[in-house]
Amino acid sequence: MSIPVVAGSGVPYFVGTAPVHTAAKPAKPNTPVLCASWDEAVEKLGFSYDWKKYTLCEAMYRHLKLYGCQPAIFCNVLDPADSDMKKAAASESHHVVNYQAVLPFETLREGLKVTSGESEGAKELVEDEDYTLFYDEEKGCVLEFLEGGTAYDATSLTVESAQLNPAAVTNADIIMGLNQVDACMTAAGQVPDLLLAPGFSHDPVVAAVMATKAAGINGLFGAKALIDADCSAGGVTEYSQLAAYKNTNNLVDVNQIVCWPQVKLGGYQFHLSTQLAGLMAQVDTENGGCPCESPSNKGLKIDGCCLEDGSEVNLTWEQVNLIAGSWGVVTAINFMGMGWTAKGNYTACYPANTDIKDQFIPVSRMFDWVGGALIRSYWARLDRPMRRRVIDNILDSANLWLNGLVSSVKLLGGRVEYSAAENPLTDLIEGVVKFHICLAPPTPMQEILFTLEFDTDYLSAALAG
Repeated sequence: MSIPVVAGSGVPYFVGTAPVHTAAKPAKPNTPVLCASWDEAVEKLGFSYDWKKYTLCEAMYRHLKLYGCQPAIFCNVLDPADSDMKKAAASESHHVVNYQAVLPFETLREGLKVTSGESEGAKELVEDEDYTLFYDEEKGCVLEFLEGGTAYDATSLTVESAQLNPAAVTNADIIMGLNQVDACMTAAGQVPDLLLAPGFSHDPVVAAVMATKAAGINGLFGAKALIDADCSAGGVTEYSQLAAYKNTNNLVDVNQIVCWPQVKLGGYQFHLSTQLAGLMAQVDTENGGCPCESPSNKGLKIDGCCLEDGSEVNLTWEQVNLIAGSWGVVTAINFMGMGWTAKGNYTACYPANTDIKDQFIPVSRMFDWVGGALIRSYWARLDRPMRRRVIDNILDSANLWLNGLVSSVKLLGGRVEYSAAENPLTDLIEGVVKFHICLAPPTPMQEILFTLEFDTDYLSAALAG
């Protein structure tokens, strides 16, 4: 009897921009890159604290450093070799202080030309002989003279260089990166189940593409697209605008999870989607890699909510109930002394769609997860001779696995069936075999109600002589 292969859970696929020109071993743009640690991500993608320019750096910091979750898959669409994504080379003079000249962080090493001296006797300097170049996320691109080089005592120099232009990245570039999610299995050896494009997902077209890809990665594996509602001046600046915003932007897909507003921690500002992805991965890990539990009412690593411009957002419990309970949007609240927690159990399809397998985040994710596990487990059986004992083996092993999930209370019940009614001879002749899977994942306990009654019998007993 074969043992089912459990599908990965809480594995995010982030699409965005990264300062790959600063990386020690730069990853190829528009290619999924699997990272299992902070150091590995920095080595392949570079890092900067300017998260508005370099959106993947927010995801790296939050997922790998703040939450300590791994692995994660990144797809950087910012290509230093693309002429449309860089500014043309220009010559500029720079002062040298303490044997260093500081250039803009976006300075590209490729094609860099450094000269010292007067224009008539200018001498072109050679990297690693006259100077060394390194990137510092706080200073910028630092050119440091080497002792013994021909310009060690220079006080100024001229640099001709091209510069990377993150602002040139368009939604079309992000969509191209989203389409690369189908390459994750071959390029990264993993299929993600969370899709994110922080800084871009608020665009309706990007959000729609994310939902489409989440519906079937490689045409087989289900995922969830974490979408940020627009928090800028032209978007949702008041909680009361959320219901209309969802409908206007068609954020009603079962494969979408809508988040609002943004959040902050100290001097850092995050999209709520990236925080939620880390929390979901953390909760999944605590459940043995199974997405059976909602991230709602679990602790976020934040100290406040805010809009795009950083202005603070304070939500009451009644407002959060409307956002999360009536409009199907995930938000955050600090209530009941629990610190800051996520709040919201619904996918974006709610309230229009109240099908239990679609509306609840953990239930919908469990259907995706079980389906993915079954596909992985029995993929090797494809194209083998169709025999009854093969069908029985699949039935036995799949039911044994589901029984294990039931015994660990990750499912309330589950079974796999094979029936003649669903497998007509016409299908069998074509080599098509169908199994019917019935599941009952636990739903989130959203309300606990207590009825208080005055019992006069206690009064009578207390006063009796």
